[in-house]
Amino acid sequence: MQYRGVVLDVDGTVVRGETAIPGAHDGLAAIAEVGAKRLFVSNNPVKAPPAYEERLERAGIDVDASEIVTSGTATTSYLVSNHADERVFCLGESGLCDQLRDAGLELVAAAENPEIVVVGIDRDFHYDDLRDAHLALRDGALFYGTDPDIIIPTDEGDIPGSGAIIRAVAGIADRDPDAILGKPSPVTQGIILDTLGVAPEEILVVGDRLDTDIALGIDAGMDTALVKTGVTDDAALEASEYTPTYVLDSLGELRTLLVE
Repeated sequence: MQYRGVVLDVDGTVVRGETAIPGAHDGLAAIAEVGAKRLFVSNNPVKAPPAYEERLERAGIDVDASEIVTSGTATTSYLVSNHADERVFCLGESGLCDQLRDAGLELVAAAENPEIVVVGIDRDFHYDDLRDAHLALRDGALFYGTDPDIIIPTDEGDIPGSGAIIRAVAGIADRDPDAILGKPSPVTQGIILDTLGVAPEEILVVGDRLDTDIALGIDAGMDTALVKTGVTDDAALEASEYTPTYVLDSLGELRTLLVE
């Protein structure tokens, strides 16, 4: 198959923390060799694209911020397009709140009758945050999550992600989010297609998660490749409802799909 675009997950696929995963450089070289467009798509809402650019460059990967999409940018884009004039309560780290604020959205406290509540990862999550989210949602505000990732891989091992906090808020509010905007949502699918400018059937999605990376590709009509360098093992693959087009030990095997 001649792919004109490649979508790459970041954590667990290309890097772990700030270290390139073995084989990552070979896989990226193969993409460059065939001249395919590439897009790094992460479900981490905290770091904006310029920060991701710096992080990947510390891992020895040359990338431009225009090649990076995160659940934070997807969330920001969606809110600007659909709720630009509404008050937003953000339960998340400063990196996410700053992205929303910098886009011109009005961020308010939980007691100021927000019309929108956004929830993402917060490594300083506290009981008071849960109380505030309950207050903000009490009068029917719309409830958006940045991404569904329950755990995320780091250099020190897996840690709780946005999905864990979103579930906590959903529990106290006794309601599911109105939408979760990162992978595999239609919002992120649309951003990928608009950015790459390539037909879905000409795009390969590469990632380590079945329910986000592989689900996104399947839902959007793209081919998919699962890499076994992140959170998915053989048992999870066997039990999953999502079947990737290809299964690779690492990004280094991407060459066999693109070049050979």
